Amino acid sequence: MIKVYMDNNATTQMAPEVVVALNESYGSYGNASSMHAFGREASRAVNQARHQVALSLGAQDDEVIFTSGGSESDNTVFNLCRDMIDAGAKRTRIITSTIEHPAIIETCAYLQKRGYRIDYAPVDQTGKIRLDALQDMLGDDVLLVSVMAGNNETGTIQDIVAISALAHRHGALMHTDAVQAVGKMHIDVKAWGVDYLSLSAHKFYGPKGIGALFVRKGAPFEAFMKGGHQEGGRRAGTYNTNAIVGMGKAAEMASAEVDHEKTLLWNLREKLRRGIEASVSGVVVNGHPVDCLPGTLNVSFPGAEGESILLMLDYYGIAVSTGSACATGSLEPSYVLLASGLDVELAHGSIRFSLGRYNTEADVDYVLEKLPPIIARLREISTL
Repeated sequence: MIKVYMDNNATTQMAPEVVVALNESYGSYGNASSMHAFGREASRAVNQARHQVALSLGAQDDEVIFTSGGSESDNTVFNLCRDMIDAGAKRTRIITSTIEHPAIIETCAYLQKRGYRIDYAPVDQTGKIRLDALQDMLGDDVLLVSVMAGNNETGTIQDIVAISALAHRHGALMHTDAVQAVGKMHIDVKAWGVDYLSLSAHKFYGPKGIGALFVRKGAPFEAFMKGGHQEGGRRAGTYNTNAIVGMGKAAEMASAEVDHEKTLLWNLREKLRRGIEASVSGVVVNGHPVDCLPGTLNVSFPGAEGESILLMLDYYGIAVSTGSACATGSLEPSYVLLASGLDVELAHGSIRFSLGRYNTEADVDYVLEKLPPIIARLREISTL
């Protein structure tokens, strides 16, 4: 059976070069915190990877803290703010957006239940933060503004430079979840003006279970993971040296190939979009038409349920994601699409195609061959 993987926003396969780097790293099995030769060898590998990640972000090496992934990096920032508020900070309010990743949405819900003040900036129909609304929400009581760089469902890219400027103008700290952005757009933490930035290796062809948090030099910080002295006391736990090496290699490649990859993925996305619009009637393309992560295409198919489309595509070896959470045991449609003003039926009938480095035009052709008959069949039997 032909297999086509178009779920790269969920995770990517490891690059062959990363696999080689990982395999070579297994010889450095010492604890990177140990003072003997075995430990020093592992420590050098960790420091090299830290340098590779820092270069990919336009950061200094000591501004990069290794974590277990994007969720931990996000939680670290919000836990920091909770600690600051508990310690008596004059600023006690956090602003985020209505379309953040669950790592932030669920963390904010947890904090709200415990009495912390969280406000949610709205988005327009393309998924862009309404800067006028954000401006009105800001004040001298805001401690943190957290807005993702690129949305995992629709691909919409936010104006992080403008949002950071607004946050700092009102004296707030600025965090961005850039998990989906790395390798798909140029990232420069200095130009963006952010205080904190989260990333995760498995989204850019690195290993799972390893991520990083950029912390601007001078920005407030308190360790979330407490214990040993690793990461200069900023994140406890024995170094996952092998995964860190893999992440370093993946970051180096992502930075070096970002222009080529942006062009490749956008061309494939547009070929897929045009093909779907030409062969399936009534479709709605979600997200911003231009300010969009190059490999992300979110499409709603009126008269067809998203999970049914996903399962029928899977029968033909095509992996995509549904815009609704039905496949994970919930009947609720995507909160991201609803926040953008999409009606419930269209949100239920949405599919996210997320293309990656190893997709080809032949993959797109195969999807365009199988998808239209599937939609036609589902519409025939639909009760919508």
